[in-house]
Amino acid sequence: MLDETRTPHRPKTDWTVFGVTAVLTLAFIVWGAVATDSLESVSTSMLNGTIRNGGWAFVLVASGFVVFALWLAFSRYGRITLGAEGETPEFRTVSWIAMMFSAGMGIGLMFYGVSEPLSHFTDPPPGTFPANASAADRIDIAMATTLFHWTLHPWSIYAVMGLAIAYSAFRRGRRQTISAVFTPFIGERHLNGPVGKIIDILAIFATLFGSAASLGLGALQIGSGIEELDWASDVGETLLIIVIAVLTLAFVASAVSGVEKGIQWLSNINMVLALILLVFVFCVGPTIQMLNLVPTSIGEYVGDLPQMAARTKATAGNDVDAWLSKWTVFYWAWWMSWTPFVGMFIARISRGRTIRQFVGGVILVPSAVSLVWFAVFGGTATKLEADGAGLAGKATQEGQLFSLLREYPLVGLTSVIVMILVGIFFVSGADAASIVMGTLSQDGTLEPSRPIVVVWGVLTGAVAAVMLLIGGGGDAALTGLQNLTILVAVPFLIVMVAMCFALTKDLRKDPLILRTLRGREAVETAVITGHERYAGDFELEVIAADPATTLDTPDLPREDR
Repeated sequence: MLDETRTPHRPKTDWTVFGVTAVLTLAFIVWGAVATDSLESVSTSMLNGTIRNGGWAFVLVASGFVVFALWLAFSRYGRITLGAEGETPEFRTVSWIAMMFSAGMGIGLMFYGVSEPLSHFTDPPPGTFPANASAADRIDIAMATTLFHWTLHPWSIYAVMGLAIAYSAFRRGRRQTISAVFTPFIGERHLNGPVGKIIDILAIFATLFGSAASLGLGALQIGSGIEELDWASDVGETLLIIVIAVLTLAFVASAVSGVEKGIQWLSNINMVLALILLVFVFCVGPTIQMLNLVPTSIGEYVGDLPQMAARTKATAGNDVDAWLSKWTVFYWAWWMSWTPFVGMFIARISRGRTIRQFVGGVILVPSAVSLVWFAVFGGTATKLEADGAGLAGKATQEGQLFSLLREYPLVGLTSVIVMILVGIFFVSGADAASIVMGTLSQDGTLEPSRPIVVVWGVLTGAVAAVMLLIGGGGDAALTGLQNLTILVAVPFLIVMVAMCFALTKDLRKDPLILRTLRGREAVETAVITGHERYAGDFELEVIAADPATTLDTPDLPREDR
């Protein structure tokens, strides 16, 4: 944590940031509740224009974040500690990984673990294979495309934001807000000015809608589970809104309990439950197929990465816009909308780690877990579909995981575990989001006041309900979630690009980097001087400096000081 002297006992609310964001959010909620058709029409029109004219930006910038994160890890900056020199990590590595993974994308893996590989298998991405291609070819491209969306790119996006916040807060001692990262550009005096407030407002909006999209996905999947278990014959909008209300109450209660008590406890529980489900499907499903898919998927992913990272209308034809908005651009927008709270949360739990450790842990470990997850669930789903099980036609996207489990024993128990996992994954992620929105609303305090946290939690639930109402249920509701997530992420895309330049400017002036540079210059100068004066016959010695000769001789040439 930061020095307690920097965090007041009673956090001070920035009423401009909080008020503007809350009022605009309430206006959106009222608009969606009173004139749902109007909001749907406007959002659809704006989305079409965004994808047509700006889809390339999401594709290009996401790959840029991958390069930037890896460059930081392998460059001279990788040795820098996110905190004071010699500081040790606050959390054990296992708990650190569990919290990071649970908050980062756990609910997405539950929703898309079966449905995405299955979707790409039955309807391959534009420019790849036709739907009647061999099953082996379609499985390869389905797994490669899924890994493209869930491994290196998303976690690099998270790593960039988390690293910028952690460095700014723990290394430079600034307040923990997104705007504070831009201090090298706007200066300390202007953090409380219009530019700093706009940055934090955009960060709260991105967080709010990203969390609401996740809540909507969770509600859809829990609703599908209720149908699969015959607890209700038809899950309509009313029941989905009740599910949203229950989940909202749960994550608000968790959020006010604090990081150590709430999120860490829930994350560890979910890690165990997810492992139980994974092992169960691995044992009862096509085990050899899953094992074969691990190296095959890696090879296919690496081989197709350039093509997938460059997929636009120019390379894949006119029908790629709709596909990108449903998959790649939606994912990049979703990950970017999650970056304020996931990045801030990862930063909060990563104090004391070096930049190299941070980037390696944030990118590689969750990517490896995602690979195993999709190999098990996606491999099982595509194998069953290739064998004629017809999973894709039996259920909507949110129900396909339950359809897969129905093919194996203990379907009732495993379905309940899935719904518990979805609920806890969302709670553990959304309570982090509500705390972060509170932090951004109260000048970066690590412990925002409970009323502010509760307000943001309730608004998140209300926005999720509106986003579901736009679609009206089923796949249409999923489309509504995706559309609004992309639109809200557009301005924050610009913020993230500018943040990379601000972080780079900060790192160049880091004390460790400056000491290293000056040390190299001093040694190099001494060696040159030794050669010039003593024809190479000299030795270097470290002795105590004389202040009179080192500080009071500014006119001497550098080599003579």
